[in-house]
Amino acid sequence: MSKDKYVAYVGTYTHGSSIGIHVYDLDVENGYMTEREVVPVNNASHVAKSNNGKYLYSIADEGVEVLKIKEDGGLEPINKVGIDGMRGCFLSTDKEGKFLFVCGYHDGKITVVRIKEDGSLGEVLDGIFHQGLGSVAERNFRPRVTCAMITPDDKYLCVVDNGIDQIKVYTVNQTNGKLKLYDIIRCELESGPRLIRFSRDGRFAYVNCELTNEVLVYAYDASGEGGKFEQIQKVDISDSKDHYGCASSGLRIAPSGKYLYCTTAGSETAGVFKIDPETGMLSKICILPISGKYPKDVAVFPDEKTMVVLNHESNEIRFFTVDYEKGLLYMKGRPIKIDTPNCILISKAGQPD
Repeated sequence: MSKDKYVAYVGTYTHGSSIGIHVYDLDVENGYMTEREVVPVNNASHVAKSNNGKYLYSIADEGVEVLKIKEDGGLEPINKVGIDGMRGCFLSTDKEGKFLFVCGYHDGKITVVRIKEDGSLGEVLDGIFHQGLGSVAERNFRPRVTCAMITPDDKYLCVVDNGIDQIKVYTVNQTNGKLKLYDIIRCELESGPRLIRFSRDGRFAYVNCELTNEVLVYAYDASGEGGKFEQIQKVDISDSKDHYGCASSGLRIAPSGKYLYCTTAGSETAGVFKIDPETGMLSKICILPISGKYPKDVAVFPDEKTMVVLNHESNEIRFFTVDYEKGLLYMKGRPIKIDTPNCILISKAGQPD
């Protein structure tokens, strides 16, 4: 582990002193990280890495931007393109690296952008505006696309719509990038699904619900003619009887696939859950305070001993030692000051994960 070099990319809103993507070197043994450089990107609110480990894609005010990942983990801008819509909020790619999927929270749109063989971004191939009404609340009353992830078998694109309480499942035409609706997973009204993550073996999917502060567990079966999702568990992650004023935010699965990490704003907590490798079910290890405001994203170091929490409103990154046996989080080191951190991606330098 000590011979491997890791970096962390932290995307920020470019308010105050932040100007883009902060690149940190990880000290895995001591559970801390040191800033190396900041690469200017206008409001880099989310980043995603190509499967071959060569490129980093980022949300930008101009649309989306791609940067080359150098051997040491540093970044070199390549190009940026528009997305024919409002600012995106989440990015992902297909397995082969042909398409970039861009989620639109503000306009309820899922956009497909071509990725060229040299890693640069091309034209917009497709764009679908979601329709419908969801819960009658201050902001969750119309389509809000917050996440899009390809299934591990590369068959379907799961698009989470926070506003209409649905996960729309699309097929992706491998030639022209066009999307076709295949199925709809309907979550409970006013639950506000936010993010979807898949287990390491691809058999299970985990969805955090922003408004009900729950994680939904689905079994995913692609053995037949088409993929099927079946909800098998619902787990409370707020550790509070009163969900008012709380909102589930970050969601991450450990590199080993053994644990799930989540954060909740309002209660300002982080949760750690153990994943049963056979059933996919979650069991709580702990849900504890993180001493900051709006823990918007969460990650874990490669050895899974250190958890990183991005506190968006208190402008800091905090580190915690995870004691899985005792069910405790121990704060470690000083928090790193950074304006409006929004997302974090930990990556091995020099080769793809």
